[in-house]
Amino acid sequence: MPKQIKTIGILTSGGDAPGMNAAIRAVTRKAINAGLKVKGIERGYLGLLNEEIIDMEKHSVSDIIQRGGTVLGTARCSEFITEEGQAKGAAICKKHGIDGIVVIGGDGSYRGALALYHHGVATIALPGTIDLDIACTDYTIGFDTAVNTAMQAIDKVRDTSSSHERCSIIEVMGRNAGYIALWCGIANGAEDILLPEKYDYDEQKLVDNIISSRKHGKRHHIIINAEGIGHSTSMARRIEAATGIETRATILGYMQRGGSPTATDRYHASIMGAYAADLLSEGRSNRVIAYKNGTYTDFDIEEALSMQKDIPQYQYDISVALSR
Repeated sequence: MPKQIKTIGILTSGGDAPGMNAAIRAVTRKAINAGLKVKGIERGYLGLLNEEIIDMEKHSVSDIIQRGGTVLGTARCSEFITEEGQAKGAAICKKHGIDGIVVIGGDGSYRGALALYHHGVATIALPGTIDLDIACTDYTIGFDTAVNTAMQAIDKVRDTSSSHERCSIIEVMGRNAGYIALWCGIANGAEDILLPEKYDYDEQKLVDNIISSRKHGKRHHIIINAEGIGHSTSMARRIEAATGIETRATILGYMQRGGSPTATDRYHASIMGAYAADLLSEGRSNRVIAYKNGTYTDFDIEEALSMQKDIPQYQYDISVALSR
């Protein structure tokens, strides 16, 4: 028989992402409507180990859906990577009467949720990361807002780049995944897109593209560079030296994590949060919520962690074709 859940906890872990608050709100209200008690765990797994646990009511999540970041806070926690830390976290859940827990974060957060499950705590995970790098889902909370934030910033850089007839290297987030760079490269009409999954580190190709574009009358040249490649400032110096064209680097950085979430992020996060509460109220556990092929679904956490994801070749080929 499924384990009966009476009290659930919610935590956000890893990097913050716009839309996390919409998910927190949905989990809280759907669970309370189902007769469950809800506790918020502040500052992720670190807050769990420090017992930073608060009671949540419906009014606790009023007026947060439009706010960026996470009202529960988030933090890195090296202690929770250890078996001792995980056992301590499960014991604290039991001490506070938390039968199940909803974890909003990325792959690292999922591993923490899996550890709690193995220590007897029911767990449901939501995909909260701006990087879109979780293999089991076509959508992750925060990605749409991050892409739109970056796109708007790149449009502004393009304006001044054109005025000064510059080459601009604009670095967007994505340490191991180039989805933000790919989407912005296509949406902003960039001349070159550098993705961790595809870049061959042949800067001479970039130099040749810039020179060719200038010969064909282009007043600017936009290069979108993913964080995983980085070194945008030194790259700009080398390109300027090789081409004789003024080249500047702009690193967008953490501004992409902030801001009021888009309707897309608010909507998906709300549905996913409600779905998580439903699964726990049904006694289900060890699941990752996903949006796959236009449908909300769920996967076993271990299965989700074993999946692989890569940049779709056709989409990448289109980005190259449209840039020339």
